[in-house]
Amino acid sequence: MTFGIDDLPVRDELRGKSPYGAPQLDVPVRLNTNENPYPLPEPLVERITERVRAAARDLNRYPDRDAVELRTQLAKYLTDTSGYEVGLPNVWAANGSNEVIQQLLQTFGGPGRTAIGFEPSYSMHALIARGTGTGWIPGPRNEDFAIDVEVAAQAIASQKPDVVFITTPNNPTGNAVPPGTVLALYEAAQAAKPSMVVVDEAYIEFSHGDSLLPLLEGRPNLVISRTMSKAFGAAGLRLGYLAAHPAVVDAVQLVRLPYHLSAVTQATALAALEHTDTLLKYVEQLKAERDRLVSELRTIGFQVVESDANFVQFGRFEDSHVAWEKILDRGVLVRDNGIPGWLRVSAGTPQENDAFLDAVRELKKEQST
Repeated sequence: MTFGIDDLPVRDELRGKSPYGAPQLDVPVRLNTNENPYPLPEPLVERITERVRAAARDLNRYPDRDAVELRTQLAKYLTDTSGYEVGLPNVWAANGSNEVIQQLLQTFGGPGRTAIGFEPSYSMHALIARGTGTGWIPGPRNEDFAIDVEVAAQAIASQKPDVVFITTPNNPTGNAVPPGTVLALYEAAQAAKPSMVVVDEAYIEFSHGDSLLPLLEGRPNLVISRTMSKAFGAAGLRLGYLAAHPAVVDAVQLVRLPYHLSAVTQATALAALEHTDTLLKYVEQLKAERDRLVSELRTIGFQVVESDANFVQFGRFEDSHVAWEKILDRGVLVRDNGIPGWLRVSAGTPQENDAFLDAVRELKKEQST
């Protein structure tokens, strides 16, 4: 007799669920996880080595619990790149933006409370909500994946969630949410509860537009979530952070685990921040490749969602999973997010993107015969 998860006394809301994760397959071209395809430059690798070596000498001691130096440099990065003044008290950091989201839901969600997100969007919002005992409310999007302000505001007014998630640029669709929409939903959330509004800007460095950081001014219940995984090419680092009113930073520290950011993580992140200018040049290359993918896919004959991220959602397919398999058969791994008729491809190097485009051209010809 096989003993499995369902035989354990797990919480009811976890039964029958699957863990988050994209396929990790050994194929020539992997464009399914929105990673930055460029390895870290050698001078940065050397600087990481120096900083980690220095940190290693004190690994018998706990790390800086409040990550003061790291948060100070993250605040400087936000200020320099957005033009909006952000200071140490406004910034908090954790192990990836997922832990940031988890801490926010532990603080402002939890049993008896709810969160809303407008789907399709980043599926970890719902999964982390479930993991923290927060009720999840799937909000609507239009056919073009935009958020209808009136419909979304009505959902907030009727459901009165404790936390509202707005992902911009949105994952997996790639489209950005206009600042006016965010402002309208923030006002709706404050009128309904009031509620915390979390703007997930994991891909903002790739956007054609600007960060929504300036919207923090005068809005203490607004939070901007960021990550170093994408633009900084540091997915393996696992460093996320938020910007918000200092009271929010104080609040999440009520639930953070002690010494949650290791000394090695802090040292590595600080080294990466020293090389911001170099790393953002890779971002510009990826933005150009992203735009090329959009243009080429449309030329081939696919529908494409306008993208402000480092990936592109394209379709439409009668059976998106069959199309995914046919592209995989040609040595290219893209992402099937379960949205009927659509697939998502991450922007890779020019060579990787060429291989992908060749694969979908062959697929299109096959579909036409």
